[in-house]
Amino acid sequence: MPRAIILYEIDQSFGPNILADYYLKQDDKIPTMVLKEFSEKHAKKGYSDVTIRKDENRFYSNKVDAQSINKDNLYLSFILQEGEDLISLKSIFDNIETKVIQGFSNDKQKMTEILKTSLNSILSLVQKLQEPKIIKEILNERTKKMLDDNQLQEARELIDLGEEIPEKIADEVKIAEEFLKNKEYKKAKKSFLNASELAVLIQEEEIRSFLQNKGEHVGNFPDFLKERVNLNKEIEKIASELEGNKLYLYDLLSDPLDRLIEISNSLEEDELTSELMNFKNNSQRATRLAKDLEDLNNKIKENLNNI
Repeated sequence: MPRAIILYEIDQSFGPNILADYYLKQDDKIPTMVLKEFSEKHAKKGYSDVTIRKDENRFYSNKVDAQSINKDNLYLSFILQEGEDLISLKSIFDNIETKVIQGFSNDKQKMTEILKTSLNSILSLVQKLQEPKIIKEILNERTKKMLDDNQLQEARELIDLGEEIPEKIADEVKIAEEFLKNKEYKKAKKSFLNASELAVLIQEEEIRSFLQNKGEHVGNFPDFLKERVNLNKEIEKIASELEGNKLYLYDLLSDPLDRLIEISNSLEEDELTSELMNFKNNSQRATRLAKDLEDLNNKIKENLNNI
């Protein structure tokens, strides 16, 4: 479960502006520099979702589809717990986004309450998937209401389903997570979608949506791997040309490295992400040094022309 959720906008003139936020810990705060970096990658580079690491912390931001309220500059950001399952967070994002859009207001207190509810809904969902008995208790309450409303047939059907479906969902999710851990992405997708279909039977819409989204997201991983191969080839080509002292080419490493970092974040490859960030930091420093060297070279030429 994330440590914090932040709703913000990116103003073309003034940059990021926080509209509402909710933190589990009082002393938590999203750094201004992180928001500026989100703004850079969202607004200038066109990334819809961005993950940033600072020291031991991870920050995630995603653009909100707010066309229904005529806004094109809303974003939701999260401070992640250590070891946070980013894939699951991305899979529940649509549900959080819907709550924010449906209740959107200029009243900061109201929006903060919506963010708090959204954060708690993540915890509730995780608990349901980890503890089938919680789902059974919810189904029992629903069954009692059906009986009170004299919906006898529907109640009988739900009682029968409630005996076995929650356990089946939990088992299917465990299988899917094991496939995901072993990088068997097609099998993982199938198991997540199977679990999603089971949730339909007991009318658990939030669970269904989450598992379907997670299955579809995992299903994109093979495409990410193919894209990574092409990006690595692009970087290798630039690196080979750098050997000819074409120092201005260091700047060309920035975009493919940014994308490789995003892919490794999506694949939850922490060690590779850290290595790529070191690569990016070094290439950015090399870009600055190359620019300084070019400036010095121009000054030396000017000196030569003046003597």
